[in-house]
Amino acid sequence: MASSRLPNYLRKHRKRLGLSQDDVAYLLGAESGAKTSRYERFAREPGFRTALACEAVFQKPIRELFAGLYEQIEREVAERAKKLALKTNHRNPGHQTTSKRETLKRIAAAKSKKPRN
Repeated sequence: MASSRLPNYLRKHRKRLGLSQDDVAYLLGAESGAKTSRYERFAREPGFRTALACEAVFQKPIRELFAGLYEQIEREVAERAKKLALKTNHRNPGHQTTSKRETLKRIAAAKSKKPRN
């Protein structure tokens, strides 16, 4: 059975770079390492600008830094795509509807792959 991913891997990457929580907080534009600590302990999710700043600091894609959170969101989007696809089944299969169905099918299938360890 595949293990679940952590919501984020900020601590791991911070330690690898030899940065303190205060260092990271400063780079992110925060006043103290307490905020970094909350992110690392999964007590708080960063906003969009902070997530992008994390990508800049750690030189890793957001979806890798926040792997568990990304996978959770990906599953939720896939479920909504499945529901939306069902709503399009009653429509005539014109070009736009066919294109929409294919898009929704790809989104819904994105999480059908086996989770990585």
